[in-house]
Amino acid sequence: MKILVAGGAGYIGSVCTELLLNEGHAVAVFDNLSEGHRAAIDSRAEFIEGDLANFEQIRSALETFRSEAVMHFAASALVGESMQNPAKYFRNNISNGLNLLDAMIATGVNQLVFSSTCAIFGPPERVPIDEALPKNPINPYGESKLAFEKILRWYGDIHGLRFVSLRYFNAAGASENYGEQHRIETHLIPNVLKVALGQTPRVDIYGTDYDTPDGTCIRDYIHILDLSQAHILALKSTKSEFYNLGTGGGTSVREVIASCRKITGHKIPVLEKPRRPGDPARLIAASDKIQRELGWRPKFQNIDAIIESAWRWHQKFPNGYDQGTASSKPPT
Repeated sequence: MKILVAGGAGYIGSVCTELLLNEGHAVAVFDNLSEGHRAAIDSRAEFIEGDLANFEQIRSALETFRSEAVMHFAASALVGESMQNPAKYFRNNISNGLNLLDAMIATGVNQLVFSSTCAIFGPPERVPIDEALPKNPINPYGESKLAFEKILRWYGDIHGLRFVSLRYFNAAGASENYGEQHRIETHLIPNVLKVALGQTPRVDIYGTDYDTPDGTCIRDYIHILDLSQAHILALKSTKSEFYNLGTGGGTSVREVIASCRKITGHKIPVLEKPRRPGDPARLIAASDKIQRELGWRPKFQNIDAIIESAWRWHQKFPNGYDQGTASSKPPT
């Protein structure tokens, strides 16, 4: 297929682009590079620099590339920032997303795979979290993603848009060529590995008094390759649907740090701090539905394997994409 990847210069979009190309699809990456990196775009993909805020740019890209489907990763995704600047999140994640949908309808592209989030659930009533649980987001980021999911339903009913919305838990790890580098890094694993690389002196632990075995938060980490494979399977879906994506297992903050110490051979000092507001003790996904309906099976169930892949990438590219070499040639 000919697939346009909106936000394909970002962490998840870059790896999805790589896997799509490996499977023989033609890919165009549409990105404004405000958060993504030019060097994260596989050299086999066509790159169209543009902004979803500009309807004509995205309409032209879809038309010129003759897209058959879209994968939509382009969004603002920092929970804390969304509490400080909600307008940015409602504008980028809803208004600009509407431009994409309207451009798809205008150009006859009727298939979308959407990057959603577990943040739509808020603090869950129970774990693991299945698709039927109430959606009660507690920040504008989660609210914006939930609003867009509701819009997708209406566009499906009214315009015949076929979509799959994938709700991520904690994406982690790397492929051989593409890994995680955010301009503002809030994710635990890359921040722990920065200590091992000598780039920061310590890692902060926010809250050590949770009702968990070691007192720290537990999260469901999913390898970026497993996540990307779910997107490719979603392209084959014959119906519109919503799926939660995780491994169904949980790893605490202390367990992640212990794994990073073991794999890197570095001590990794920590500083214990008070809890952050709104951090649930446990977030674990129930992924039975996507396994049953699309045949998805995560290959990386062990946190060590996930961290090993991330560590290899960070050692290879200690300055990330700022070196400008991570995507200079196709994967071998």
